[in-house]
Amino acid sequence: MGLVEGKVAIVTGAGANIGEACARMLAAQGANVILADINLAGAERVAEDISASGGTAMACGVDLGDEDSIIALVSTTMERFGRIDVLHNNAANTAADQMMKDASLAEMDPDVWDSAFDINTRGTMLMTKHVVPQMIASGGGSIINTSSGVSILGDVLNPAYSASKAAVNALTRNTATQFGRANIRCNAILPGLVLSPVARAQMSEDQLAMIQRHVLLPRESVANDIAGAVLWLASDLGSFVTGQIISVDGGICHHQPHYADMMDMMSATQG
Repeated sequence: MGLVEGKVAIVTGAGANIGEACARMLAAQGANVILADINLAGAERVAEDISASGGTAMACGVDLGDEDSIIALVSTTMERFGRIDVLHNNAANTAADQMMKDASLAEMDPDVWDSAFDINTRGTMLMTKHVVPQMIASGGGSIINTSSGVSILGDVLNPAYSASKAAVNALTRNTATQFGRANIRCNAILPGLVLSPVARAQMSEDQLAMIQRHVLLPRESVANDIAGAVLWLASDLGSFVTGQIISVDGGICHHQPHYADMMDMMSATQG
């Protein structure tokens, strides 16, 4: 028996990267997984792999900017499985063009700002809006939102993305508060930098080293680090955890000063 045996789980943004890893891990632990993504081909690829490995998976196209598309996703899930136990709101607008334009606040294009909130925050809200009634009808469930480490930190880039994810943190706490007595838990996970193959190809070794310098653990983060946290929150092991904003980042945002910085200061002083 897996940790989520028989549960029905929707994972948005499941066609690649973190969402793919989460969908695969949930399926490997016995969940019936609905892989929802605007990139339907990616979701179908992962669903086919899961099914070939003996799991139960279904790919569905969804546009989180379109409420009718979300309603259709929830309806399809209910028709196929009859219930929804887990909702992993993972999808976000991280398209290269969007992130490149999301730079200086002094030069911010309002359309870029709105685009970040449209998917990252409004899309998460709409998924929650339409899944919660189904969870209530079946006795409860677990909602897990993917936020970001930058939602609690200042950064020199991507203020729209950061602000939209900070709003996800507030939405998480409100969801937990409003629906806790209906046995619905809601938590958010804050990943650090989890590099996709495309993102890694765009970063120099110096840039990677600079980031890794501030991670307390001696390795880079991988998508399965996030998937493990999602599995825990989706399962009965996390049954008394709700309203939490949980960093899964190797400690990058919970130290001051960093060990390496302190050692450098000590070396400079001794020199």
